[in-house]
This record gives sequence, structure tokens and C-alpha cells, in this order.
Amino acid sequence: MAVSEQLRRLVTAMQAGLPFTPRPYRAIGNRIGMSEAETIRRVRDGLREGAIKRFGVVVRHHELGFRDNAMVVWDVPDARVDALGDWLGNQTGVTLCYRRPRQPPHWPYNLFCMIHGRNRDDVRERIQALSETDELAGIPHAVLFSRRRFKQRGARYGFDDARGRNGDA
Repeated sequence: MAVSEQLRRLVTAMQAGLPFTPRPYRAIGNRIGMSEAETIRRVRDGLREGAIKRFGVVVRHHELGFRDNAMVVWDVPDARVDALGDWLGNQTGVTLCYRRPRQPPHWPYNLFCMIHGRNRDDVRERIQALSETDELAGIPHAVLFSRRRFKQRGARYGFDDARGRNGDA
């Protein structure tokens, strides 16, 4: 698929994240010589045409005051995993939820979710509350608290930025 130079510049500018401002598309557009309306239109066109595969959010939880987090892994019956994953992904405090294959005999879990809190007690309380719901009651799970923070970033499309690299700073 041929990608226009304007879309390449736009994607390259957005790869590092949108600015935390009330009008992020205006700020991005100003940086690359586009109006806010043109920036929004080109993002929509790129998504519709498949040039932009996805548009999502990377939650920088530490900056928001959430210092502790845990991955909770669940051993959900296969017939229920999709519906339960949709439900769990929409619960307060769950910032990420996805399915992975089990790895028997040592890893029986197939549904993973990330829960953030201001401290470990907040996270434990949220996990306890979720595990007591009708949807999750009795489903085996394990809690894996993070020990270190890893850098999070969104998708990279391989378009060269002004420094001649693939958008990695």
C-alpha cells in the first residue's frame, strides 16, 4: 500500500504519543504543517484504509499516581473465556485484558488482566472484589505483582523520522 508523505509525517509525529493537551491533533498538526481538521481527517482515512492498523492508549499509570500493579491470571473454561474477557476488560481498575494459550502442565491460565492501584492494598482489594463477583467466583487465579517498571510505548510503523531512524528516540 502506498502511503502519502503527509501520512508518513503524521504517523511519525504521533508514534511518540499525543501531547497531553486539550487539542492534541491541533498540536500535532501545527508541528507538521497541517490544520487540526486535516490532521483528524488523515488519521480517520489512515484507519479506514488500513494504513494505520490500530489507534490505542498506553496508560502511563505511574504519572497518574498508580504506583503498584499486578497481572492477574485466570483459568477460565474455554467456552466462557471470550465473554468473561469482554466483561473483565470493562471493569473498574482493569487496564488491560487478553487471552493467551495455556502452557500445561505448569501454566493452566488463559485469561490475563492488569490491575493498577495507588498501593498494593488497593490492588489486592480490587482483585478480591473481582474474584467475589458472580462472573469470577470459584475460578482459579494467581496474582503476580510487578517488581519493576518497563518502558511502555505504542506501535511503531517504521517510517523514518527527522533524525533518519525508525521513530525510536
